[in-house]
Amino acid sequence: MRSASALTGGLLRELGEVAVPASVRRSRLFQSLVDSTLRFLIEQVGQVEGAYTEGTALPSDFLARRTAGNGIEFAGVIAFRASPVWVMAALADLSGTGRHLIREISAALKKEGLLDPDTQFETVDQMLDGLEATSALLAESFNTPPLDVRTLRQEWRALQEQAKRIPPKNLPSIQMLEAQWRDLQSTAVAENRSVLEISGLMALSAIRNIPANALWLSRCAQHAVKRTGELMAIHLLVHYRDALVEIRNTGFLSYWSKEFRPYLQAAARQFSPHKESLTQQLLGRVRPGDTRRD
Repeated sequence: MRSASALTGGLLRELGEVAVPASVRRSRLFQSLVDSTLRFLIEQVGQVEGAYTEGTALPSDFLARRTAGNGIEFAGVIAFRASPVWVMAALADLSGTGRHLIREISAALKKEGLLDPDTQFETVDQMLDGLEATSALLAESFNTPPLDVRTLRQEWRALQEQAKRIPPKNLPSIQMLEAQWRDLQSTAVAENRSVLEISGLMALSAIRNIPANALWLSRCAQHAVKRTGELMAIHLLVHYRDALVEIRNTGFLSYWSKEFRPYLQAAARQFSPHKESLTQQLLGRVRPGDTRRD
């Protein structure tokens, strides 16, 4: 296994240097999801020495961090519609005074390689155009699930139509959105995580804990039209706020383990000596009532 890891990891790394565009290789998303994983296979599994510059070793808990982080980053892309990055950008655009906030959100996405670093983005429509182009490039260059930009466009069009009927006082203020964005950024820095990782975890938490009619912005807008005394998307924004507080208090990995506990418990049960293995079932080595593993 070590030999195969050394050879395969090294081959993929060298092929990537030639086949993957330099702009993609330099993106933080590529370096986080692909390059660091190849390095783990080459250095720590394959035990190849001298392949990477000394003094830039992977952290000792890389495998645990990768198990959590990799899934979160992929999930953050898939669940982008529930991500605070998307929600804050859309609400900032609706406010009519949030172009500077959209520029800041775009800058964070540029660092992750999700937007062209040389293009200026000041509206949601511009962001969607940029995400559509970059998402296609990432999906073709390496196995990253593409953003569902088509659904995001439909959501945005429906949101714009509904927002015409919402009194301005019922839209979240730009000051509220800016405060939550600053909290998100500071939490990412404190946890040594990217904004996309924190946003992805918050998106998954929101999907698990918030009803659909309070989760998707277009439905929040419909609700706000009917109930004029309620701030649009307030339940979603409150959930984001509370999630950030808990992440800061307990730490990223602790919050991740809490949100994924059902899946972690299911994975742990596979190692229980009382659970009959697939091999035992196929080979019929265990008599009825015998719980020994083969």
